[in-house]
This record gives sequence, structure tokens and C-alpha cells, in this order.
Amino acid sequence: MGLRTILTELGHTVYSAADGIEAVTLAQREQPDLALLDIRMPFRDGLEVASEILKQRPIPIIILTAYSETALLERATAIPVQGYLVKPVKRDDLVSMMHVAIATFNQQRALAERVDELEEKLTARKLIERAKGILMKNGMGEEEAYLHIQHTARSRRTTMSKIAQEILDRAGK
Repeated sequence: MGLRTILTELGHTVYSAADGIEAVTLAQREQPDLALLDIRMPFRDGLEVASEILKQRPIPIIILTAYSETALLERATAIPVQGYLVKPVKRDDLVSMMHVAIATFNQQRALAERVDELEEKLTARKLIERAKGILMKNGMGEEEAYLHIQHTARSRRTTMSKIAQEILDRAGK
């Protein structure tokens, strides 16, 4: 109840769950910006709940516990959660941890998006290189092959990787 009071005073809407199953359902239904989970919850522990919530809809998660056992900390790190506070939790510690958890979560999401973007670019680049190789075997120079793919993509208003894939498909590669 102390946490509820602190969070409400800070202007947050607080949803409470009586057990791990209800916590997962509540997180799914209410779609909170952050989850604070106790490790010891009936039916499912807080770390199991954190894993389930993250699978459904990733959000920053802070684990609250009276236990600072190494095994629990390792499990929390592996999930990964963004924070781990040992009770009793002080107001300033909670506020600081929430800010850090949200910032860390947002940085991780941005990095994951950037990795996905770079992987897509790398895949496209590999396709284009393979298609250039086919065109070069048919007598084009490297620059001419690249420009052919580029101009074809522009004229058909599509991506170079789609044109490259068409070249590869026609060549049976």
C-alpha cells in the first residue's frame, strides 16, 4: 500500500493484482507503461510474470523483493528486467529506479530497431551484390550492373532489393 501511495502522489495510475495470473491479465488488459512486480506472488512468481508480460507486450519491468539471492538476481537479469529493488523501498529509490528503467528500456528498444534496420540493409545489399554478379557474368561492368538495378527499381517504383531478387529468380539462384 505504501508503493500505491507513492505512485499515486507522483501522478501515476496504479493497478494492483492479487496474484501472478491476475498480474498477467491486468498487464494485457490495461497496457501499463511500467510494471512493478514482487518476486513472491501466489500461483506464479514475479519473474515468471515478467517473462510472460514481455512476450505479450514489452514494457519496462522493475522487480521488488525482500530477497537478494544471487539465483533470483541472475534470473531477473536473464529475462531481462530493467530494475531490481530490495524492500523496504524508499520513495527516492523507487523514483530513480523508474526513471532509469524507462530510459534503459527505451534505449534497448531503439537499439533493437536499429539492429533490425541494419540487418535489412545488409540483406538487401547482399541480394544486390549477388544480382550484380549475375549481370556481370552476362557482360555488364560492375557500375553498369548497379545502375541497371537502380534505374529499373526507380522506373518501376520499387526497391533495388526486389529487382535484385527478380534477377536472382530468373537466373535460378
